[in-house]
Amino acid sequence: MRGKPECGIKFSISLLHPRYWLTWFGLSLTFFVAQLPNSSRHSIGKWIGKKIYKNNKRRSDIVRKNLQTCFPDMGEQAREEMTKKHLQWHGCALVDYSLLFFGSKRRLSSMLEIEGKEYIDNAVKNNQSIVVLLAHSVMLEFAPVALGLQYECFGSYKTSKNAVLDWMITCSRCRHVSFVVSREEGMRKLIKSLIPKRLMIFLPDEDLGIENGVFASFFGEQKATLTTTARLVKMGKAIALPAYAHYDIETQKYKIQILPPIKNYPTGDALQDATLLNQSLEQFIKEHPEQYMWTMKWFKTRPENQATLY
Repeated sequence: MRGKPECGIKFSISLLHPRYWLTWFGLSLTFFVAQLPNSSRHSIGKWIGKKIYKNNKRRSDIVRKNLQTCFPDMGEQAREEMTKKHLQWHGCALVDYSLLFFGSKRRLSSMLEIEGKEYIDNAVKNNQSIVVLLAHSVMLEFAPVALGLQYECFGSYKTSKNAVLDWMITCSRCRHVSFVVSREEGMRKLIKSLIPKRLMIFLPDEDLGIENGVFASFFGEQKATLTTTARLVKMGKAIALPAYAHYDIETQKYKIQILPPIKNYPTGDALQDATLLNQSLEQFIKEHPEQYMWTMKWFKTRPENQATLY
């Protein structure tokens, strides 16, 4: 078995520079927020979401446009209610970072539930490599926590412009996964790290342009969809398991849903593979649309001669 890279970013004295003092103050407050019960944290989060809806027109408009594009039959009033509800969940997710930073493993474990765990267990039993295709839900950060408590996992991450937050986020993730790979390190390191019984957590649905993607249907609209996903699965000789993380109000737990492996994936046809990927993610999103990350510009890249949506 190949060795595991060192996880996280080493602490540097430069992180104590005065320009980061406000960040450190914010993190100290976050520690106290983490001690609150779910209901209290989410009350704060919903308040933040209401403020975003009221004061951040640009972000609210992105949510509206995405909902209008993906759910054209949704009435204007229903769409506006969904916009409000989504931004409140977005606020809850921001506040819930406090748990990821400062919640104990024991406490987090009591809040997590994996549905479809048998698909992972079967792959581990059969000595297969596994790529978990995690959709961009607002609660996505709880998926590596849940999976990392039971399996050897790793994943990629996008560096932050704030060095202290970058250090804190990677430290948080490294509490639960074996190691992380920055996006700047490229695909080769991800493939080399993908070995039997080890889970790679990969976010496949972001619009990163058409250079490494194709236009494929997503809720009936053409979306720039990564071809990298299928290449990773093929080169790593892995199975692809779609996944979605959301907060379940009834059980008051963070639930990670796993679907069966995508059949005949990858096919070798870039468009067909991208379509299969999008269709699998749509299943989750339709179940919990309010918790998908509609604040992102999913249709930023447009086919030739089509006007921008944002």
